[in-house]
Amino acid sequence: MTAHTSSPAAPRSELIADAALSLLVGRGMRGLTHRAVDEVAGLPQGSTSNYARTRQALLEAAVRRLAVREAHALGMAELPGPATNAPAGTDRDPARDTEALLDLLARVLHGYLTGHRDLLVARYELSLEATRRPELREFYDATGRAGFREPLEAMMTAAGSSTPERHALSLVAWVEGLMYSCAAGSYHSSVPSEEELRTGFGELLRGMLGPTA
Repeated sequence: MTAHTSSPAAPRSELIADAALSLLVGRGMRGLTHRAVDEVAGLPQGSTSNYARTRQALLEAAVRRLAVREAHALGMAELPGPATNAPAGTDRDPARDTEALLDLLARVLHGYLTGHRDLLVARYELSLEATRRPELREFYDATGRAGFREPLEAMMTAAGSSTPERHALSLVAWVEGLMYSCAAGSYHSSVPSEEELRTGFGELLRGMLGPTA
């Protein structure tokens, strides 16, 4: 079972959500119960029920916490967006900008794959459960849209994409496929090197944005 990331002084809500994610990784969706969360978090029985009275509320807490931890692991705050564009009248070097972006994407994805595979397993458990729970599907999608989809679309806009929504989808599809293969699929025992990831990102972005990217 994955180790907690919360410190003993962390808010109880954070302890509960991290314990829920840990259970999803170690025991799957069936192992996620209010009682089990109390045990894993080291809290008195009933603590999780007081915080999240229903299973839906507990799942939402797990989704919310997962988004925070994944955004940190993936360095979402570092992604360039429209606000990072050079001021009007300032010369920009698209090739140099792209090289810096490739370095960033390769570094954060490699770090994620080598240090945070447990988060991937938890996400797969939650995403599958969302296919069976419409109320969770709505919450899961809204959380992902604000935390990941919109920042990626902003990044593609900053990179010069004329169709940032479509290109963000292509980028997500490539990254998601690679992450699944490395976490639970046929490449689970051989994570690509940072340089290999950089090459893959370069082929993808240059195919979408043109040879000057």
